[in-house]
Amino acid sequence: MFKPNYTITNKLLGNIKRIGEIVTTLNNLNFPKVVLFEMEKRAREISSYSSTSIEGNPLPLTDVKRILKNKPKFIRDSEKEVINYNNALITLDEYIKKNKINLTTQLLEKIQKMVTNGLIDKNHLGHIRKEPVFVNNPRTRKTIYLPPEQKNVRGMLGELFLYLKANKKNIDPLILAGIFHKQFVIIHPFIDGNGRTARLVTKALLAQMGLNTFNLFSFENYYNKNVSLYFQKVGLSGDYYDIKDKIDFTLWLEYFTDGIIDELLRVKKELENEVINPIDDLKDYHKKILEYIKKNGYITDKIYSKISNRAKPTRHLDLRKLIKLGLIRKEGKGRATYYKLK
Repeated sequence: MFKPNYTITNKLLGNIKRIGEIVTTLNNLNFPKVVLFEMEKRAREISSYSSTSIEGNPLPLTDVKRILKNKPKFIRDSEKEVINYNNALITLDEYIKKNKINLTTQLLEKIQKMVTNGLIDKNHLGHIRKEPVFVNNPRTRKTIYLPPEQKNVRGMLGELFLYLKANKKNIDPLILAGIFHKQFVIIHPFIDGNGRTARLVTKALLAQMGLNTFNLFSFENYYNKNVSLYFQKVGLSGDYYDIKDKIDFTLWLEYFTDGIIDELLRVKKELENEVINPIDDLKDYHKKILEYIKKNGYITDKIYSKISNRAKPTRHLDLRKLIKLGLIRKEGKGRATYYKLK
């Protein structure tokens, strides 16, 4: 049976406590939907860029944002890789909202198929490997790790699933998610797409276990800051069968929780910088718009021009700001445009 070796160090314990504090703070705050929507989109962009960059994708973040916005018809493999990852994030988010995350081999195969679709041979798409694989150093391209034999893969995954299920109430979810991540990489169940699949499933597990900032969260960003360190912490060197009894998860778990803290602090800072308090920030002319709509049901730009001395460009800015704050919505088109309370 799978029984990972690790030690609850003071650092790991401190990290878990710190994560709990930050998550509680974030989950107790309310933000305008428009702010959360923009941050969700940005988090997907960062995750899609970072996770594929870790695997050697050369596209810069600016190109990733452009591709995800425009979704061109004719794309290169590097662009396809980014779009695949973004689509997988959206699908997983839907699963989480519907409480459909059930950790099985089928889920792993489905996610691997999403991230590698159109990029690898169809025989290896969405299927646990039936042949040996070799893990190479991304820089030197020399083989550094020989994963378990293909005949043992399904059994090892089954043991991992059983361990997570059996210890759901006994072990902190952060530790369980970290153990899953590293053990998945150790098993290396697919011919390709192992890293991307591991990171996606880990994010889903964290969300399922209570880290409710999934939409805003991109821990791949932390790993991409120092890819060599990430591979050093999550991976192994040598033949699995020679080193399997010496594997210790402690340093990885410390690093794993360091990454979550780093990313949560980034999210917290972004929210603090972006969120506008509607009450404090509204001017008299903004309030005049809202009061008119409350009394009459709607307002148009023409009506607004009559009840204020604001120039046309500034009137448009005023209305756009109220839309951005989630206070009003735009209806109609062209000259028939009007605005109502949201």
